[in-house]
Amino acid sequence: MTPRGVLCAALIVAGLLGVPHGPADGEHEIHYRFIVLGYVKDGRGGPVGRTPVELIRDKTGFSYLGETDPDGFFLIVARLGDESAGEHLTVRVGRAATTITARFDASNHAEHRGTRIDLLGETFQERATSFAPTLARFLATESR
Repeated sequence: MTPRGVLCAALIVAGLLGVPHGPADGEHEIHYRFIVLGYVKDGRGGPVGRTPVELIRDKTGFSYLGETDPDGFFLIVARLGDESAGEHLTVRVGRAATTITARFDASNHAEHRGTRIDLLGETFQERATSFAPTLARFLATESR
């Protein structure tokens, strides 16, 4: 199975597809996750594959590791609960790094929480409005 396939399987197991279930306060619940995804591209717009990506919780120093696929796509799932709204996170790709803020409605336990951040050359660009469609495309592609 490809690394992307393994990642998709892990997300499905984690309940990312919104499969109905009984009440539980486990970390697998949608309101305990914050997803950071995006693309890493070189200065000419070409994908940068097999590159480590790190997401760091600035508050705790805890880091989540990921890697781009051959298309430059990455997806990292961090454990952030309702109390983490507004928390600062650092995204690091090689020597390039930027800080983002975990923005979400803590009362919404139905929709996926996260953001999209792309790196083109040395410039990060957060595209929060592209998060949901990018995640949907990823899940649709991997579930086939």
